[in-house]
Amino acid sequence: MPLTKAIFRQNCLQKIKSSPLHNQFYKNAKIDAKLLRELKRFKNKRILFYTSLPFEANTFKSIQKLRKKCDIFVPFMEGESFKMVPFRLPLKKKKFGIYEAGKSLRDIKKVDVAIVPIVGVDGNLQRVGFGKGMYDRFFEKLKKRPYTIFIQSEFCYTKEFICDAYDITCDVIITPNINVQNKNIAIKRNQNAKRDTNWRLNRFR
Repeated sequence: MPLTKAIFRQNCLQKIKSSPLHNQFYKNAKIDAKLLRELKRFKNKRILFYTSLPFEANTFKSIQKLRKKCDIFVPFMEGESFKMVPFRLPLKKKKFGIYEAGKSLRDIKKVDVAIVPIVGVDGNLQRVGFGKGMYDRFFEKLKKRPYTIFIQSEFCYTKEFICDAYDITCDVIITPNINVQNKNIAIKRNQNAKRDTNWRLNRFR
């Protein structure tokens, strides 16, 4: 029987939710330290964080540490997707058990970094989420693709190519035990940077 996205998602969720609770604090601390190291080069930036479900890696400590240095945004669900709103307390529990900040009239279309929870990734390092498609629709609306960090409390990966073309990918995956760099995205970013530099040099010759 071929592996499908739905079967893989179910297997990953079972692995994540059956993980022992006693080492959850330890895993969160490792992810928090790794994430802060990764974000050190993004000073005074605009960062989209997610607010954590009970079985997801908790991002609250990272948010608290960075909110004085960076503009922090979190999702506010609207229809089949969400908009970005500034992080501010108190958070309120809403649909699917997700905690949200208050609604904002601001229409924010650009962030420098997006930190995204995942259930698993396939051979292309594309995201398998909860099957709602909210992040895929959200990324489609952005003016520019942000540096994207996938966060996962238990590394769930398949070498099979099971995702669809619209499923988002990442620059790096952070888990308690391993980090995975997306070399294909890094190559594309370097190529784009070189093209931009060449354009500027040619323009001012």
